Amino acid sequence: MPQTPALVEPSFADAIGIIAASAELPEQTRRHWATSLRQIAKALDKPLELIPGRYSAISKDLAHLHEVPAGLTAKTLRNHKSNVKGALLWLAREEEVPRHGAPLTPPWEALRVEIEEKRTRHRLSSLMRYCSPKGVSPDEVDEAVVDGFMDYRHQRGMEADNAFRRFMARAWNSNVGVVRGWPARRLVEPPAKTRVEIPWERFPEGLRGDIDRYLESLRRIRRSQTGRRVRPLRQATVNLRRAELAAAARMAVKAGVPIETLDSLGKLLAPDVVEKILDAYWRRNGEEPKTFTIDLAKRFLMIARETNLDASACDRLDEMRAALETHRRDGLTDKNIALIRKVITPGVWGRVVNLPFAMMSSAHARRAHSPMLAAVTAQLAVAIAILAAAPVRLANLTAIRLGVNLIKPGGPDSNYWLVFPEYDVKNRIKLEFPLEPYLTRLIDEYVFDYRSALLRGGNEDWLFPGPGAGTKGKALLSGQITERILKATGLRITTHQFRHAAGAIILMRRPGEYELVRRILGHRNVRTTIGAYVGLETIQASEIFGKIVMEHLDDDSETPE
Repeated sequence: MPQTPALVEPSFADAIGIIAASAELPEQTRRHWATSLRQIAKALDKPLELIPGRYSAISKDLAHLHEVPAGLTAKTLRNHKSNVKGALLWLAREEEVPRHGAPLTPPWEALRVEIEEKRTRHRLSSLMRYCSPKGVSPDEVDEAVVDGFMDYRHQRGMEADNAFRRFMARAWNSNVGVVRGWPARRLVEPPAKTRVEIPWERFPEGLRGDIDRYLESLRRIRRSQTGRRVRPLRQATVNLRRAELAAAARMAVKAGVPIETLDSLGKLLAPDVVEKILDAYWRRNGEEPKTFTIDLAKRFLMIARETNLDASACDRLDEMRAALETHRRDGLTDKNIALIRKVITPGVWGRVVNLPFAMMSSAHARRAHSPMLAAVTAQLAVAIAILAAAPVRLANLTAIRLGVNLIKPGGPDSNYWLVFPEYDVKNRIKLEFPLEPYLTRLIDEYVFDYRSALLRGGNEDWLFPGPGAGTKGKALLSGQITERILKATGLRITTHQFRHAAGAIILMRRPGEYELVRRILGHRNVRTTIGAYVGLETIQASEIFGKIVMEHLDDDSETPE
């Protein structure tokens, strides 16, 4: 078997050996510390030999550990963390372990002690401690070494943006010719972002007036190019469109278009101008255009058609849109794929689905002495239970009204239905969810026993009343749901990600049934569903093949040592 690569500083394994051999430590302390080091290594899912025996190296990982995935109680995990901290701080004193990692090699240490300014030493410390154990001498530091260092920090969730690199390079360069023996090569300092916006008032009045009139038209009922009746946009969406058009006009000027020539919306949408705008955004995005840039091309074409730009101009805009569409990434984002990996891991989703019942029990225990806290707990329990069974959008969740959206068609003793008419749904698709008896009982308990405390004497019909009049705010409810699930289960999931979780769970149980997912999520077109979840086919195929392999294993097969 290949040898496990060793650390260049004491590891957890070394710490256990040193602690076991210590004559000054009580036997009980030695036993507790060793046990905790092993338990934390297990929770981190890393070999003892690969975990640095230095508290500053693992403190961030310790902070992110959660008792549920680790299979521990909250109290036990706290005890293990405390023991590990005590053990490693003792080790640092006993073995003189450097606070910030392995000792520097002599060439690096010689340079470090020559740096007089504390801030400069601090900004270069991590680079020195990255290069030193790798055998990279100060004279060998170049942009390729810095690239590797930045990638190393990024992979470990440490600060690794252009600002960090700029300050580090600036600190390095400040020592050139000043500190004795410092390498003569200077590092590239990424430029600071300078955002000097052109005041909107400087743009021609014709452009500003055209945009105002176009945006005002979006607030009225209108007809699409196909004659379909289009509902008015919300003010928040109109504000977003205004910001997009103003940003596009500013980008056009930055790209070399004289500001005085942009005297109408038609001039802004001229294909030659749009091409410069999209190219400028693409250069800012990097090698591949981001979704915003791709969507912007689509938006330009839509506005051109709505404002009756001539056909040849619309054709050219359509060509640009089609070219950018080839770069649109199908499927879920990396962040959502990471969530789905956790959700489909056995046991994880079960914790979320069962959490509302534990929360309701907690609310019942607190009701007598903390009625408001109990009511909020019950409220969040119902919200989580509804999302798990009926993954609606956050705007619909917060807008649920008793007797309007949450009804009992068969009378008081029947189960609830959650319904939203098409005009209340983002994409105008009617939603209907018959709820199971367990969820009906949970909602009834909340409505009859806890909700009145949240109404504060009012009589509104919101299922989730807020601190003042009206429903609870979307940001507040969403944040509380995410926080409560994370604290109880260790899974970080937003209200919108319940929709992704639902789609993934259905497709893992019923591969290829995108139409079923479409109906649950309320997508208008199944192509939207397929485009979003197409990446799950690889996971499904791997799982199916894994089961085929398992069928060929002998009953007495054992995993090799």
